[in-house]
Amino acid sequence: MFQSSVDPSLRAGILIIAASFMLLEYLIGRLARHDTHDLKESAASFGVAVIHGLVRPLEAALVAVPFMLAYRHRLFDIDITTAAGLLALFVAVDFVYYWHHRASHHIRWLWATHAVHHSPTRLNLTAAIRLGWTGNISGHFLFFVPLAWAGFHPLGIVAMLGLNLAYQFFIHTELSPRLGPLEWVLNTPAHHRVHHASNAGCLDKNFGGILIVFDRLFGTFAEAPKTEPFRYGLRGRPASLNPGRIALGEWAILWRDFRRATGPTAKLRVLFGPVGPAPRPIERPANDSLPTDNNSTTRTEELSP
Repeated sequence: MFQSSVDPSLRAGILIIAASFMLLEYLIGRLARHDTHDLKESAASFGVAVIHGLVRPLEAALVAVPFMLAYRHRLFDIDITTAAGLLALFVAVDFVYYWHHRASHHIRWLWATHAVHHSPTRLNLTAAIRLGWTGNISGHFLFFVPLAWAGFHPLGIVAMLGLNLAYQFFIHTELSPRLGPLEWVLNTPAHHRVHHASNAGCLDKNFGGILIVFDRLFGTFAEAPKTEPFRYGLRGRPASLNPGRIALGEWAILWRDFRRATGPTAKLRVLFGPVGPAPRPIERPANDSLPTDNNSTTRTEELSP
């Protein structure tokens, strides 16, 4: 939703810089004999990202309406050109992002979009661009509308969230060391590896954007496991190389369960209830799945059929 407001030339420059860092990460990994990439999976991530980039601008006008309406009826006038106002915006956006991200792991309607981001079986910078196509259908933007109602200008919210997401691009890597005292305050690559891992002790942890302090405050912080390697992906499901299946697979499962549910209450529980245990694996063509190894143990949080 928010990327659509970026000037096309600026967006192109951002993509070139991002691709350069991805290539650099790949080369460093090869030199260090640390296999961080599966080239077919990275290509699938680019496929998902291309469609994501086409969809977002089409939704810009629709998403702008609730923000401008909320700002028109704002409670306060918060001047974000001052140091205090800018700091307040930074903290507010990160705080809302934390709760939005946490909700996306616990409510099926939101998880159907967010699961796309957790589907890669290797954690690298290409995983950062694997984002769901249906964020606005899930209503992710609604979490940030209250900030406009409070008095932050919508363009300021967009810019600050863009900064937040740009920072997060760089924490999707296994090639970064620990960052010392900064680990107490910032969401670092070490913390984000935990968030993406499918290990039992890592599920639903470290939801922060730039800051990790809200995870520490609200009990969702976890350190890396000391006795087992990280495993990534959607647990209970084969990893796909098909961009369409990657982006819409969770919606297909949600629709299946919705049809099977009997009665309005049960159907609403399927759509907006908690994410649950893994279903039986879905049969897929042999050429549509990645090989299973220690890096492709999958992670899912869906209701059983």
